[in-house]
Amino acid sequence: MVLDFNTMYYPGRFERLIEDFFKPQPGEGRRMAFPPLNVSEDEANYYVRSEVPGLAMDAVELTLTEKSLVIRGERPTEQGKYYRQERPAGFFQRVVALNVPVDRDKVRATLTDGVLTVVLPKCEGCIPRKISIDVA
Repeated sequence: MVLDFNTMYYPGRFERLIEDFFKPQPGEGRRMAFPPLNVSEDEANYYVRSEVPGLAMDAVELTLTEKSLVIRGERPTEQGKYYRQERPAGFFQRVVALNVPVDRDKVRATLTDGVLTVVLPKCEGCIPRKISIDVA
């Protein structure tokens, strides 16, 4: 009996097996940080938008310090026998570092359709302005 090893040897198969083993699974990163959030800016404001579906305004607490915005709260654990549980429950906290000064007196927050939006106005003296260059 003769075995032809050329038909059984696939050099890329082992590499793919190793890559697939260590590759993150879909949704795996989402469980690492709850609630997920986006931080963006325009000319006048910084925006922190966070998904907190199903939470009432009194279940979320915002704290603004000199160097950070803290979003914390608690999602109650629903009772029952679970066959699959993907929605996180319990205490959560996210800290957004503020590397620039903001106008603390004008900060506002809204909760609409499960999205918490915090508007952090840039301080007036910190907004960059264009300086024209005169020809000498």
